[in-house]
Order: sequence, then structure tokens, then C-alpha cells
Amino acid sequence: MAETHGGRDHAWWRAYWTNFLGEAPVWYKQTILAFLIVNPFLYLALGGFIAGWILVLEFIFTLAMALRCYPLQPGGLLAIEALLIGLTSPGHVYHEVEDNLKVILLLVFMVAGIYFMKELLLFTFTKILVRIRNKMLLSFLFCLVAAFLSAFLDALTVTAVIISVAVGFYSVYHRVASGGASSVDDEVHDLHREDLDQFRAFLRTLVMHAAVGTALGGVTTIVGEPQNVLIADKMGWEFMEFFTRMLPVTMPVLAVGLLTCLALEKVKRFGYGITIPAPVLTILSEFDADESAKRTRKETARLVVQAITVIALIFALAFHVAEIGLIGLSIIVLQTAFNGIVEEHRLGHAFEEALPFTALLCVFFGIVAVISDQQLFQPVIEYVLSLPTSQQPGTFYIANGLLSMISDNVFVATVYIGEVQKAFTEGIIGREQFELLAVAINTGTNIPSVATPNGQAAFLFLLTSSLAPLIRLSYGRMVVMALPYTVTMGIVGWVAVTWLL
Repeated sequence: MAETHGGRDHAWWRAYWTNFLGEAPVWYKQTILAFLIVNPFLYLALGGFIAGWILVLEFIFTLAMALRCYPLQPGGLLAIEALLIGLTSPGHVYHEVEDNLKVILLLVFMVAGIYFMKELLLFTFTKILVRIRNKMLLSFLFCLVAAFLSAFLDALTVTAVIISVAVGFYSVYHRVASGGASSVDDEVHDLHREDLDQFRAFLRTLVMHAAVGTALGGVTTIVGEPQNVLIADKMGWEFMEFFTRMLPVTMPVLAVGLLTCLALEKVKRFGYGITIPAPVLTILSEFDADESAKRTRKETARLVVQAITVIALIFALAFHVAEIGLIGLSIIVLQTAFNGIVEEHRLGHAFEEALPFTALLCVFFGIVAVISDQQLFQPVIEYVLSLPTSQQPGTFYIANGLLSMISDNVFVATVYIGEVQKAFTEGIIGREQFELLAVAINTGTNIPSVATPNGQAAFLFLLTSSLAPLIRLSYGRMVVMALPYTVTMGIVGWVAVTWLL
């Protein structure tokens, strides 16, 4: 009986352990648990400065391991523990959240608003894919259109649309190649297997060009990336002023990024230059023609409403008719009202993409409160600000870029812009230098971060999507394919920050 009871006890505790962080690897669970156990003792033994730095490194670890477990849960546990042991206070965390309400509204409403434009975006990318025969031009357009859309919309949503297009076309051809509705490669006929492998490689190149495009466009405007609106809010910059302030850096980087796209397709290195097999193109063109023929007047009307809304959105942002989050809310109302989306459950799907990251952003602010209370970045900031004025922007660019490669660029930007603003408030730097450093922080977190999926939310979203296994897009392959972009864009960005600002 004792053994049975002991067995039941063992199973009972094992159930709790299994539930803890769900499907995350056992070693990861053990690591997070070790962090939580040791942190209070470190705080008591070593004080807030050392314990705070260890907590920040632990949090960066959860961001770097985002593919193993979404950072909200382990990072949130660390933030809660920081509150409990006194590294910061609930009031300070609330102040950080309150101070960044514009960013939260952007994520909640603008991302949801763009969700209702997916039909138009799908239509646009589909037409580009089936109409353009030249691979260099096709890659260039995917990169350019993704950049343009990400400047006015949201990089994650643009990436989601590209994923939807690629998954749709892959599924269409795979059904033909397998002789039915099978999704298993074993069922693919030998006649089609080589074409399928080439088609996978072709799709990999397009989605990577487009993903880089979202970074090229995302750095240019307030709405391109979440940290942009945060930086703009600290600086008091509206849409057009932010755009013009970034122009000396973002336009050279955009030009070099697009030239890199063309060069990669020309030299056919790093996995690029693959063309679509002729039989695949024929099947996809016939599918698109069939879908166009079946399009009803009601569906066409939806596309027209979405197109008008996109134009209205661009003008509303350019002239800053309201705060960005409120513009996003208006976009939701207009599109759903005129396209007949009036059921609550249909509205709810639009918020699924944004809210997890919004919650994670609030956890970021908790860690930022720890950094502020314990003055963790004070020595770093003092060192950088002790350098000659001309060297400070370039140094900030490199520091932000390297940290963004292994961490998350929103978190890095949040930390650094807060510290630089503090230096400005205390009179350590003047307004002009404050503005130069803000540009360096924004471009530093947005451009070199394309190096890894950890740095760019759009890249991470692509890697964890249903498309990645279909086209054999692994973490390592993404890093290799992003490498030439990282080098060319990163160097040009640093040169522009150092010499052109």
C-alpha cells in the first residue's frame, strides 16, 4: 500500500512538473526553475546591482530561447520575482506601462486593423507571384512591396500575409504532385519530386527577401516597428518628422538592401537564385485564373473597401490626424462596418496576433523598471557619453545592433532610449545630441537585428510558422540566408550614422 501511495504521490508531483512551461524541454524548465530559486539569495548576498544584472541576463536568455518557449511565461515569472524581492516596485512598472501607452495602443489596434486588410494584401502578392516571370524582378518586387507595406502597416501582419500566400501555393502544387489531398512527401510522384524540391527552394528565397523587406521598411516610420513609436514618443516626433530624421540612414540602407537582393539573385549564392519550375508555374497560374473567375461582386467590393482604407490610413498617418492607436481603431471600425463583419467572434480573431506580444511588452517594461531602479546601465551610458561626441552615435549603433542580434530589438530599444532620455533630462547631453542618439538607437536595433530570428519579430514569426517546415526553412538556414543582408545593410547603416547624421 505504501508503494502504491508513493507511486500516486510521484505521479501527482510529476503532473505539476509536466504542466510547468508545457512542452518546453526539461533542461529549459530546470534552468528557469534554478533562476527563480537562486535570485533571492543573490539579491541578499550581492545586492541589487549584481542581482539586477543577473536578472537581465536571465531575461535575455528567455528571449534568445524564444523557439523553445514563448518568453512571456518564463520572462513574466522573472519579472514577478523581481517585484517580490524588491528589485523594483509595482508602482514603477505601472508608470513604465502608462508612459508607453501609445505603443500598447499601436499594437492592440493597428495590428488588428491591418488584419482586416489581409484579403487585399493576399491579392496583391498573389498577382505579383503569378504575373512576373523574371526571377530578379520578382524578388526585387517582393522585397520592395514588403518594405513599402511595412512602413505604413505592420511588419508582422505583412509577414503573415506572405506566409499565407506561400502556404496556399505550396498546398495547391503539393496536392497535384501527390495526386490528391495528401500533405505527405511519400505520396509525391517521382515525376514531381524534383520540381517540388526546387519549388521549396524558390519559396524560401521569396519569403526571405520579403522578410528582409519588412525590416527595410519597418525602420523608416513610426508604425513600422513597436520600438519606433516608443522612440518617437520620447522625442516628441510625429510621423513625418520621424521619417525625415531617419532619412539620412534609412534611405542608403534601403538602396543597399534592394541592390543586395538583386546581387544575390544574380550570383546565386547563399541559397538564392532558384527559379520556379515551369510545370509549377502553369499549375499556379491556372489556379489563380480559376479563383479570379469565381470572385463574386461581394468579394470585389471587399477588396475596394480595403484599398480605400489603406489610402485613408496612409494620409491619416502622414498628417497625424490622431494618435496612431486611435487611427488603428478607426481602421477597424471602417473596414468591419463596410465589409459586414459585425459578429463578436469574427472580430476576436483580429486581436490574436497582437495581444501575446502586447503582454510580453508589458513584461519588458517590468525589466526596464528594474534596470532604472538599480541603475544597471549607468556605467555603460557614462562610458559611451564620455567618448567624443562624434563617436557616440556609431558606438550606440554597434552596441544596440549586437545586443539585438541575440535578444529582442524592442527590449533593447526600450532600455537604451530610456537611459539616453535620462541623460538628457539631467543635462548631461544637449537636445541635438539626444536626437542623434535616438536615430542611432532606432536604426541600430532595426537593421543589424536581421542577422538572427531572435532580433526581428517578423523573422521569428516566419521561423515558427506552419510554412517553415514545409519549405525546409530552419534556424541555421535563415541565419545563412540573412548573412549577406546583415553585412551590407549593417555596414552602410553604421557609416550613415557615423558620417551622414
